[in-house]
Amino acid sequence: MSSIEELITGTAVGVRASDGVVLAAEKRVAYGFTMFSRSGKKVFKVNDNIGIASIGILADMQVLTKIAKAYMSLYALDTKTRPSIRSAAKLLSYVLFSNRILPYFVEVLVGGVDDEGSHLFIMDPLGSLIEDDYAAVGTGTKLAIAILESGYRQGMSIKEARELAIRAINQSISRDPVSGDGIDILTITSNGTTEETIPLQPLRLS
Repeated sequence: MSSIEELITGTAVGVRASDGVVLAAEKRVAYGFTMFSRSGKKVFKVNDNIGIASIGILADMQVLTKIAKAYMSLYALDTKTRPSIRSAAKLLSYVLFSNRILPYFVEVLVGGVDDEGSHLFIMDPLGSLIEDDYAAVGTGTKLAIAILESGYRQGMSIKEARELAIRAINQSISRDPVSGDGIDILTITSNGTTEETIPLQPLRLS
């Protein structure tokens, strides 16, 4: 693997529903094939209508989340309105591109609900910005995207989107050696956000 691939490990997915967005990621922290922790947090609440899921270096994820939280809070105070999902995604895209010489080692999903409805954006370490209905990032992408491709449909409910995201992460955990140890989920609807963790299920030996 290249140096970037050694640092950007793990799996995160996002699924857009008719009434919200689900962001999910597994919890294993690994650099290359060396595991450092089984309890990493890769899904973050920015505010009541925006969330981030990311894979890569944990410190970089945390810094980007703090930047997003600070600027979105300032935006809300200044305009007396809640920020759009596109504005949050463009902010992080600008931050990533501005640091392209010494980049953040992350891949990022930004999702949430605003006055225009639900949105999901995908970014690479250099800030390329794409909006889509579903996405997977990280070393488990090929495994997770197969589940998303086959299971996604327009107009699905937030409950269906959550179940699809869990299936996609579980698929990556089952085959990707640097993904594992449970799933963190952030569900965002017009009523706010819900965070939950699904612990790793122990293997059953017959």
